[in-house]
Amino acid sequence: MDSDKLLFTDLPAALVEELLNEAVNAGSGMLKTFQEFKENRDKQREELIENGLIINESDLGYPLLPTTCGVDGSYAIERLLTADFIASAAVAVEGLTPPSEKRYWEKPSHSVYVSMEVHNPDTATILRAVMLGRELQLAVKAPHDIVMLDGTITLPIIYFNQALNRAPESLELKCSQEFLKNSLEYLEAYISILTGIRSDKHYVAIPKYSTRREISKLMNWNIKQDDRGLLTAILRPGEMTRPLPLEKPAQPWHLNTKAIPNIGSKASVVEKQIIDALYHVYVCHYKPHSWLPAIRLEFAESVATNKYRLATLIQGIKHQCAAASMLEPFPIYLADRMVKALSRSMPAFRQIAAQYISEKYDGDIGEVFFAMHGYRSEAGG
Repeated sequence: MDSDKLLFTDLPAALVEELLNEAVNAGSGMLKTFQEFKENRDKQREELIENGLIINESDLGYPLLPTTCGVDGSYAIERLLTADFIASAAVAVEGLTPPSEKRYWEKPSHSVYVSMEVHNPDTATILRAVMLGRELQLAVKAPHDIVMLDGTITLPIIYFNQALNRAPESLELKCSQEFLKNSLEYLEAYISILTGIRSDKHYVAIPKYSTRREISKLMNWNIKQDDRGLLTAILRPGEMTRPLPLEKPAQPWHLNTKAIPNIGSKASVVEKQIIDALYHVYVCHYKPHSWLPAIRLEFAESVATNKYRLATLIQGIKHQCAAASMLEPFPIYLADRMVKALSRSMPAFRQIAAQYISEKYDGDIGEVFFAMHGYRSEAGG
């Protein structure tokens, strides 16, 4: 049977009818928003040009095409009757190779963590931090000129801080011990990405979704549209916005590094370095081709203030946006496809573990399958 015919199978007919009517009402409100936006678009574009906020990629020059890779991660939790089966994976995928590139990079690189845990409400929070830490480790080890991260550059400090608050209280979790043991290395990798000191390495975060409005606030535009949605329609192919400092948070950044064991006085140093670096992150929006939305790019000040490094970054991004079927650079698209398969594979991993246990267990095998029965799955990336 066609899957489209199964969409409303389990819903009452009256509920479906009301939902359809509400969807029409929602569309009507969105239509009004589109019309208002269309009326203001030309005026807003002229204001951006007058203020020097729109530049063309040709203004930066055309350096040699850089090598690129994309890094992404995901995690999955199978909630079993007696325990949680957890897994996280990070992968680094090489982008389209420039014609002049003769070197061979080992690909794809990956990092995996799998464990059985007791039931605990903080498992997802801590496992997510382990996933992200391993992503950052892969990123700094990547031998490529440009390393693309899937997500905003501020995500690590949020996830790491949550895990640092929870892990010391959940030491019965193996993933807590894993995170605390390696957290300093994760944070040092994060510092390298935030500062971008090496001139031959360019780290760039590319979030698919963002609510930030650096441009709108700078121009004092009283609109609700986020910058990415706004600039998708305003920018023309080959145009980008002048890099601006990342929008500051409502509350100051903070990081509970005191929770890291055996770090001593280095805790305050690491925290200060990360927070200082976050206040020197820049952002721009770039529209490589007509078939793509504006791509939000977040990177270090050392890249934003160096014309050659910025040109290298932009050319690397454009070279990886070669197909209309992908609405993001190729290596980020491919890395995302790879890691998202983790959650779909969890039942197979659970079955393998159950088979191993049943072979070694000298009691009733039925007890094993009851204990390994899954009743809920959780995944993220």
